[in-house]
Amino acid sequence: MARTVIMDHPLIQHKIGYIRRTDTGTKSFRETISEIATLICYEATRDLQLSDVKIKTPICETTVKELKGKKMAIVPILRAGLGMVDGMLTLIPAAKIGHIGLYRDPKTLKPVEYYCKLPADCAEREVFVVDPMLATGGSSIAAIQMLKERGCKNIRFLCIIAAPEGVKAMQEAHPDVDMYIGSLDEKLNDHGYIVPGLGDAGDRIFGTK
Repeated sequence: MARTVIMDHPLIQHKIGYIRRTDTGTKSFRETISEIATLICYEATRDLQLSDVKIKTPICETTVKELKGKKMAIVPILRAGLGMVDGMLTLIPAAKIGHIGLYRDPKTLKPVEYYCKLPADCAEREVFVVDPMLATGGSSIAAIQMLKERGCKNIRFLCIIAAPEGVKAMQEAHPDVDMYIGSLDEKLNDHGYIVPGLGDAGDRIFGTK
């Protein structure tokens, strides 16, 4: 069974509290989403494999650690996932970026695919799927299934706020995918929104409402 990690870092909790506020403007919201993504990325990369490499310092030769050549890819679920990409690239700047476009049908709440563009060698990479919100889990489950169908085996999912219903659905659909969650909220409401949540992350990141 894969791991589900709920963040308890004070900085993450403080920043999530800030973006929940109705009066947090678009610019501050966008910047803080990126900062939270950086902090969650730090935790999500904690167990990447290292190898020993001999180098020369100004003083002497020594052996240091470096990442074991595992290539990485960041795959945001459009459009809200885009808000987390720059924060991730702060720590893993050599990662390639893929994009998966899904929207949720307002009546059925089921995901509908409209775009998928991935690095050619995505199947060989450690893939970080990012979306600020994990509500019903439909979009995330569908996105990860799309990646698996294209040969991806090493997949991690990162989100800022999750509902218990979405976490359960993800664990059942993809028991091999580690999840890194900034905050586990109370529940979903009748409209499929996370409570207390922060509203529509995409609208708040891009100022479209």
